[in-house]
Amino acid sequence: MSPSPPTELPPRFLSRLAELFSPDERQQVLRAIHGRSGVGFRVNTLQASPQTALEALACAGLTPRALAQVPDGFVVPASERARLSSSLPATRGEIYIQNPSSMLAALILAPQPGERILDLCAAPGSKTLHMAALMRNRGWISAVEPVKQRYHRLRANIHRHGARIVRCYQRDGMRVWRLVGPTFDRVLVDAPCSSEGRFTLHDPNSYAYWSEKKIRQMARKQKKLLYSGLQCLKPGGRLLYCTCTLAPEENEAVAAAALRVFGDTVTIIPINMDAPSRPALRAWAGQEFPPAVWRHCRRILPDGLWGGFFFCLFEKASSLSVNAQAT
Repeated sequence: MSPSPPTELPPRFLSRLAELFSPDERQQVLRAIHGRSGVGFRVNTLQASPQTALEALACAGLTPRALAQVPDGFVVPASERARLSSSLPATRGEIYIQNPSSMLAALILAPQPGERILDLCAAPGSKTLHMAALMRNRGWISAVEPVKQRYHRLRANIHRHGARIVRCYQRDGMRVWRLVGPTFDRVLVDAPCSSEGRFTLHDPNSYAYWSEKKIRQMARKQKKLLYSGLQCLKPGGRLLYCTCTLAPEENEAVAAAALRVFGDTVTIIPINMDAPSRPALRAWAGQEFPPAVWRHCRRILPDGLWGGFFFCLFEKASSLSVNAQAT
């Protein structure tokens, strides 16, 4: 029998919050961990118009409010999550339940109709589907997922939501660059992480396996995925690296490592977002980060609606000739 999940947050996680954030910011994070205030969703414009979807939701007794920062994004109170997920628009694939912070990824990367896109860590498919909608089902998206169960869930989601331009591949994202080379206009690396930005006391499993050892393990994997993704970019292409964790080892430190490995062949460029974001950290655990990291990367702190997230947007200037497995 497996042990029961803990009922309290790990003490070391709490002490790290005190090291990372001001008292007010720390209290905001803790309030978000104690309870959600809202549930976000996006109208899947591949299969329905916002008007049609909202009319169907009204028949189910739901009155969503618009998310000003996300076109076709909406919010309902957290107490209505079950009703939302069982509504006809949800079961028909006309809406997709997704955290507002997660919705920003596709908007920041801004894929265009006709482009070739690589989603290197695609399952369960929320950002893949959003990109397909922004591209109006014109172009090509390669969606990669190595884990068999998650791969099949990805394929099912892509099919149910009508994203015809997506092709799914069960591959190790860390090695994809060897197979395809610099062939993509844009790459999304929504990296697996320690998920600190999604911790909630309502689901002890969300933090049951947290440890600083796991953070270090995730950072090693994230670097290899990011290096692979950068080598899949065409010259002039853009890559968005993002996580849903608060840990600097998985965020600023990974971005800084990529700058060291790739040198002046890639740059970090500013991100414009109309969302409750804050600058990246300047330093952590004795490591000072390059100015491009703390000037241009953005963090979102969880607040009950917006989940914790980190965003870093790279642009490739020229062909790369470095070892993608370097750490």
